[in-house]
Amino acid sequence: MSGLNAHIVVAREHFAVDIALDVAPGETVAVMGPSGAGKSTLLQALAGLQPLTAGEISVGDRVVDRVNAPRVRTEPKNRGIVLLGQDARLFPHLTVRENVAFGPRAGGADARSARDSADEWLVRVGLPGAGDRMPRELSGGEGQRVAVARALAASPRVVLLDEPLVALDPETAGEIRRMLRDQLAGTTTIAVTHDAADAVALAERLIVIESGRVTQSGPVREVLAAPASGFVASIAGVNRVVGFARGGGWSNGELHLTSTDAASRALAATDGAALVAVFRPQDVRVVDAATNPDACRTQITRLESTLAGIRVHTSFCQVDVSLADATGLAPGDPLQLRVDPAGVHFVAGR
Repeated sequence: MSGLNAHIVVAREHFAVDIALDVAPGETVAVMGPSGAGKSTLLQALAGLQPLTAGEISVGDRVVDRVNAPRVRTEPKNRGIVLLGQDARLFPHLTVRENVAFGPRAGGADARSARDSADEWLVRVGLPGAGDRMPRELSGGEGQRVAVARALAASPRVVLLDEPLVALDPETAGEIRRMLRDQLAGTTTIAVTHDAADAVALAERLIVIESGRVTQSGPVREVLAAPASGFVASIAGVNRVVGFARGGGWSNGELHLTSTDAASRALAATDGAALVAVFRPQDVRVVDAATNPDACRTQITRLESTLAGIRVHTSFCQVDVSLADATGLAPGDPLQLRVDPAGVHFVAGR
């Protein structure tokens, strides 16, 4: 079993991607970030499809790419790294079985054992008996299952996933997500995704990339629970508001929040310390200022329809309300909000 250690530096037009990675053998690490942050550049460099400007890539104890003297660079097919993207990219002229057998055959296996291995992998990814079908006869979800089987049949040392579920419907994506979790167990994997559900389901750790740099990393749920940026807060579906400690709580101008969480209260004990409040839109209520003098006074900036009702965006935070409660609300209207202290957590500011 091989791990991955890399320092990727790739110069781009407006910024350089500069990312260090250390993935333990058998570990799955999720990578998230805004569009254009450098996620795909990272995977392309690891796969050998994007030249490094500087840095080094090692798989296990073997250096496969280095920009230094002496120059080391291993061609993509010899790195032991496979890249799975949004498009299954199956060979259209080969049957499903032949697609999956391609890797073992390229590695020197005889035709019969490669086909037997392919049939075994098709069973493992939930497509028993599909070996004689052609790629054009597959649905999108079936095509991704075959792509996974083809990749893993080649016994890769590292698997790279570049948002392989983004083009699938929610039900199919859920099925493929469960299959990936089962089949990638024990395989060193880096999974780029835009969906927090993928990160939680597939990975032990989450790395957030913004403008070519790692801005936050750690266990997946810990990162999502304590977002260090507005981007991470948005993917976690929570409010993140910056302020400072005052009177044992959070404050920013006339806005004040308290928390029932002991660790949060400890962070708020030092007046003036930078403090970030994190809470869900569901933990915010619209209230009457006359009966709630401590309400947070704010203003509506926009309204967004959701499956459950309406998400009200304000200059302070976001709040979820029912369709009935949203009647008459409009951008520019003043609003008074109360945030449930039991749902508020404080994070040290930066």
